[in-house]
Amino acid sequence: MIALSLAEIAEVVGGQTYDIPDPSVHVTGPVVRDSREVEPGTLFAAFVGERVDGHDFAERVVEAGAVAVLASRPVGVPAIVVADVQKALGALARHVVRRLGATLVALTGSAGKTSTKDLIAQVLQRKAPTVWTPGSLNNEIGLPLTALSATEETRFLVLEMGARGIGHIRYLTDLTPPKIGLVLNVGTAHIGEFGGREQIAQAKGELVEGLPSAEDGGAAILNADDPLVRAMASRTKAKVVLFGESGEADVRAENVRLTDSGQPAFTLHTPSGASDVTMRLYGEHHVSNALAAAAVAHELGMSAEEIATALSEAGSLSRWRMEVTERPDGVTVVNDAYNANPESMRAALRALAAMGKGRRTWAVLGKMAELGDEALAEHDAVGRLAVRLNVGKLVAVGGREASWLQLGAYNEGSWGEESVHVSDAQAAVDLLRSELRPGDVVLVKASRSVGLESVAEALLGTGAEGEVAAR
Repeated sequence: MIALSLAEIAEVVGGQTYDIPDPSVHVTGPVVRDSREVEPGTLFAAFVGERVDGHDFAERVVEAGAVAVLASRPVGVPAIVVADVQKALGALARHVVRRLGATLVALTGSAGKTSTKDLIAQVLQRKAPTVWTPGSLNNEIGLPLTALSATEETRFLVLEMGARGIGHIRYLTDLTPPKIGLVLNVGTAHIGEFGGREQIAQAKGELVEGLPSAEDGGAAILNADDPLVRAMASRTKAKVVLFGESGEADVRAENVRLTDSGQPAFTLHTPSGASDVTMRLYGEHHVSNALAAAAVAHELGMSAEEIATALSEAGSLSRWRMEVTERPDGVTVVNDAYNANPESMRAALRALAAMGKGRRTWAVLGKMAELGDEALAEHDAVGRLAVRLNVGKLVAVGGREASWLQLGAYNEGSWGEESVHVSDAQAAVDLLRSELRPGDVVLVKASRSVGLESVAEALLGTGAEGEVAAR
């Protein structure tokens, strides 16, 4: 964070200082909420969770070097006490962002946010110092913490914004007003909470509504291939830049193909030139993500050649997202278990089919959460798609939703041992260990709550003694 005195922080957040002998002392390190991340100069934000109260760690974090604690009650060590720690954190982030000289880029969408954010970060980092959201910390707590990690040297701040309802993104853009806003897509992720795709589009479009005008440098980067996203052009006063495979897109891909290993390649076209890209990531769905990143980078002054080189060398910065590992016996494990929705499931299955040409393929799939009334139809459709893509074996893991996956495969023509429903992750591991052959390709994917990353870790021997941990 940029250096601020405790007195200034208290004024910004409307807090009262306790047990602070010298209010002129500066916070020079990051703002953190995890006591394990404390370092000298830190400000520790004490949140009260369901099982852990951050206030209980106050003495420990000060001993570890924290300058003070941002708290909701006095804790016996230097503290700034506020009525609401979350709101205070947001107010501090808003203050810091306004003082930064950085260009703020924000993105949202139903699928692909984290992968795209990682691509944008790696491309822009080549141009100037860049700070970006770690993992998927894209909510009202994670976003301010990311913004507060920026320093005077930061030139680009890339923030992923998530939403579970109308008004959420508006709140985030008020905390950290972006200059460039990117909307990837409108899908069915969290449709059960939103109530429909139109409501999702309404929520995601709040990002472009919060952008400055074109005259003030605002730019809305929109997916030309998604009608609900493209329609957001009418909701912004910013300059509109379209990306996609459509011929009308300002930044587009031509000659899209997959290498023999399932990695996308294409020719990138921008308003200032064209250049070839061959990505290190897996799956054709990354073409759209790459085009989105390219549109942002081009808007910030990078050439087509610079962007293509950066995209071709970019990797995955976040765990369990198409994380590909080959075992010594030639079995390839694709750990895409961080989360799942119908769009990302389809993309992962198509990537598996491309990677598995000439090899036996396995799809170890679990529940897609928060689909509401669409849950049965969407799980059935994914099961059917696995059959249409000639996946060698579908292993549906878990309860009711997993049974719908298996039933969809069965009704599409997957009989005999081509699809199977197992009770839990350990049962999936036991099955795989008994039947995997050298050269097989295994995809593991489900919503985060299912925890199927444990299956991938067990197959790779990276979990606790290679076994599935109790959950």
